[in-house]
Amino acid sequence: MKVVIPAKAGIQRRLAERHWVPAFAGTTRANRMDKLTQIEAFVAAVEHGSLARAALAAHVTPVMIGRRIDALERRLGVKLLHRSTRRLALTEEGAAYLDDCRRFVGDLDRAESLLAEGRHKASGHLVVAAPAAFGRKHVAPHAPAFIARHPEVRVSFNLTDQVVDLVQLGFDMGIRIGGAIDPNFVAVKLASNRRVVCGTPGYFARHGIPRKLDELKHHNCLAFNLQGGQQRGWYFKRSDKEVTVRVQGNLDCNDGELLHRWTSEGLGLGWRSTWEIQGQLARGELVTVLDEYALPAYDILAVWPQQRHVPAKVRFFVEHLRRVWSAPDYWTRAS
Repeated sequence: MKVVIPAKAGIQRRLAERHWVPAFAGTTRANRMDKLTQIEAFVAAVEHGSLARAALAAHVTPVMIGRRIDALERRLGVKLLHRSTRRLALTEEGAAYLDDCRRFVGDLDRAESLLAEGRHKASGHLVVAAPAAFGRKHVAPHAPAFIARHPEVRVSFNLTDQVVDLVQLGFDMGIRIGGAIDPNFVAVKLASNRRVVCGTPGYFARHGIPRKLDELKHHNCLAFNLQGGQQRGWYFKRSDKEVTVRVQGNLDCNDGELLHRWTSEGLGLGWRSTWEIQGQLARGELVTVLDEYALPAYDILAVWPQQRHVPAKVRFFVEHLRRVWSAPDYWTRAS
């Protein structure tokens, strides 16, 4: 069957004036679906050359295709197709409207193809923020394996202990350890973690074991200084309430790795994350105290701005880290 396409001079302008475009603003989901099927029926009928062949491709009856086109014409208030048993003939309005509909359906198909591809393939530039010591030890080292699986991704890291504004600075995602999360962000737990007070067996043999929070004032506590942002306060849970204990010691700094090293050398007590001392605990090199007061809210989180579709590069990197970190002996091997 032949489809007759008339000249379109001046029709596009008249259509624009009457707003005959395949738009869906201000409609319900059901209405949007009806409009979409009507537009698809119209385009299919023209491209296949008959209602019967369009119906066969859409797995519906020719009557259904005809009804959808009728509904489209009623909604627009114009005749788009002249139909007979022998041929379909586009009206002038139909010929002009067809261009918009083809463009719309083509864009939709391309969007769905890209989305389907994104379920299996990642590409682009992934920019990640992470705490300095944790990022050096547990995030950046796993990037080469990720790139090997997704060679079209390039990864950049910003390792800092400052809480950065991901959106303003252009980060795709961040790794956070505890702390409050902006409600405009998605936070996904990747691994468990706690902050605990710890020391070497030798330190406890010399200075005794604190049993209550108040006893920390009798110990050499190795804490961040003001420049480290902690203001010498350690946080605990007592009677279901968060409390801050001001601690003192003869050494302080703004670098967590150095505090960890001093603690491991037996120079005082540290308030460390389990992610960095799990192996030492397993080997008996460090011992925790005051565990009943430890806060439970220091999990390792992946954070990114809320958005309708999470980019594949973010989704796959998060899953990559989750898979690596979930290995039964990972944290004892890596610390």
